[in-house]
Amino acid sequence: MARIGFLGLGNMGGPMAANLVKAGHTVRGFDPVAAARERLAAAGGAPAGSIAEAVREAEVVISMLPEGRHVRAAYLEPGGVLEKAPPGALLIDCSTIDVATARAVAEAASARGFAMLDAPVSGGVGGATAGTLTFMVGGDPAAFERGRPILEAMGKAVIHAGPSGNGQAAKICNNMMLGIQMISVCEAMALAEKLGLAHQTLFEIASKSSGQCWSLTSYCPVPGPVPSSPANRGYTPGFTVAMMRKDLKLAQEAAQAVGARTPLGAGAYQLYNLFASQATEGLDFSAIMTMIGAKAN
Repeated sequence: MARIGFLGLGNMGGPMAANLVKAGHTVRGFDPVAAARERLAAAGGAPAGSIAEAVREAEVVISMLPEGRHVRAAYLEPGGVLEKAPPGALLIDCSTIDVATARAVAEAASARGFAMLDAPVSGGVGGATAGTLTFMVGGDPAAFERGRPILEAMGKAVIHAGPSGNGQAAKICNNMMLGIQMISVCEAMALAEKLGLAHQTLFEIASKSSGQCWSLTSYCPVPGPVPSSPANRGYTPGFTVAMMRKDLKLAQEAAQAVGARTPLGAGAYQLYNLFASQATEGLDFSAIMTMIGAKAN
């Protein structure tokens, strides 16, 4: 079992840290929000008052932070991970951030003698709580093998995507597909309703035909067909509109940086940006059905 310093104990990081405690690891965690630290303590972890306190004895440091700027600050600024973590600690950033930041922080870590992995996740809050996340991991193969047992305590799939930054590349490409697919399912459901075809009927047909996709069969954006989907509980989020907008923006920034053509990704970002502007950021991303369905009237 390992001594783990965990940074970021929010909706995703909190349950991830709790699963590490359940697996028998010693977890000392920091979050600027006191309630988040209290939840870690209730789960059997040890709350820390600062980044330095959380990582000072850690064999592994894990971070789950909102944006690239927070990752840079946590690792690179005075009092941060690179200054305060013990020599030889393995660093794992599970945040979803831009590829350039992931590679820059990993390079800075390497210069200080640390191995670092970028390991963003798929699975949302439900997956974080259940310990069924998918980890897309960039970094040195030896560091990946060292980190694999730790990540397996929080997820059902741990996949090496290549060198530093490739975990982030995989995440933004995956979520660009997800955003596009969700919009396509919403448009089809809205059109079906206008044509007099029941949502349940379209679901039964498309789920067994070429229209089948995860956004339909596991996360259907209309009430009824998939009882566990957020559509059946007022779009209480598993993955928020704000998070989808962020990931689609990261995908567009990456596409522009390398000259990739992503017209559907660009369209998806524009639609989610518009939807988020309607004070819907805290809803599940599948709630975009309410906007697309309304526009069909």
